[in-house]
Amino acid sequence: MTSASPVLNDQFGRRISYVRLSLTDRCDMRCRYCMAETMEFLPRSEILSHEEIGTLARAFVARGVTRIRLTGGEPLARRGAVDVARDIGRLLGKGLDELTLTTNASRLRDHAQGLREAGVERINISLDTRDPEKFSHITRLGNLARVLDGIAAAKDVGFRIKINMVALKGLNDQEILPMLEWCAEQGFDLSLIETMPLGMIDEDRTDRFLPLTQVQDELSARYSLIPSAHRTGGPARYWQVQELGNRIGLISPLTANFCEGCNRIRVSASGQLYMCLGHEDNVDLRAALRSGDPAAVDAAVDLAMGRKPRRHTFDLTTPATARHMSVTGG
Repeated sequence: MTSASPVLNDQFGRRISYVRLSLTDRCDMRCRYCMAETMEFLPRSEILSHEEIGTLARAFVARGVTRIRLTGGEPLARRGAVDVARDIGRLLGKGLDELTLTTNASRLRDHAQGLREAGVERINISLDTRDPEKFSHITRLGNLARVLDGIAAAKDVGFRIKINMVALKGLNDQEILPMLEWCAEQGFDLSLIETMPLGMIDEDRTDRFLPLTQVQDELSARYSLIPSAHRTGGPARYWQVQELGNRIGLISPLTANFCEGCNRIRVSASGQLYMCLGHEDNVDLRAALRSGDPAAVDAAVDLAMGRKPRRHTFDLTTPATARHMSVTGG
C-alpha cells in the first residue's frame, strides 16, 4: 500500500494546516442566529473519547497540521475539556505551532488557569453585545455577568484574547463601534462575522443580515483602518485601527468569499470530518479510529482531501446545510 503523503493538500492544491476539533455539540446558550430554541444533541455514546481526540490530533500533526483549535458547541461544556487540551498541548513544539480555543466564556473562570497551563495561549471569545437585555435576548440562556467575569479571568492569566461578534442588523449594529473601543481599552482584537445560513433556526436570517462592507465603510469614517498582514490561520482579513492600537478582523462569507485560500478542515464531536463548513459531505473518522486498522485514519483523511470542494455556496434564503453551526464549531 502506498504510504500517506506527509502533508495534506486538497484536490485544488491548497495546503491544509489547520484543524478545528469539536469537543461537544452541546452548548449552554441558544444563540438565535446559531441554534433553534429546542435542540437535539448527540447521545454521549456517539461522542469521541478523550483518547480518540488525542489520537486524531497526533495523526493530523504527523501529516503537517500546525494549528489546532478546540471548539464546540461550547467546548468547556464537556467534562474533561482541560485534560483534552493538556494531551494535545504535549504536541506543541513537536510539529504543532499553536493550540487555541473558541468559547462563550461562561465557564472560563473555572478553567482559564488550567487551559493556560495546558499550552493554550490565545482564545477567541464569542460576545455579540455588552447590553444585558440584548445579551439575554440573543443567547436565550446566557448570563452576561458570568461571561464578563470569565473574560476577566482569561485576561488575568495572560491569554491573548480576540472577541468574535456576529453583526446583526437592527440588533447590535449600533454597538459595533463601542465594542471596538472597549476591546482597545482591554487590549483585545475584535473580529466581526457575517451571519451564516447553517441549520434551521426560528428566525429569518435575511432580517438580521448586515454586510460587513457597509460596516467597514462606517468604521472608516471614524477611524483610520490600515490593511494588516496579520493572520491567525482563519478566514479573517485584518486592519490595524491606527487611533486605537488594536486590530479589527472581518469574516465575510457572503460579501467577500474567502474560500480560495482555505487551509481548514473540521472534525465534529462524533468524529465526522467536514471538508467545508457550507457542505454536508463528510468522512467518518470515528469508524476509522475504531476499525483496528492503523492505516485507516490516514486513508480516510486522504479520501477527504480528494473531496474538499472549491468553495461554499451560501444563500441567506436557504440553509446551506441541515447541520447547525454548533455541530462543527464554526
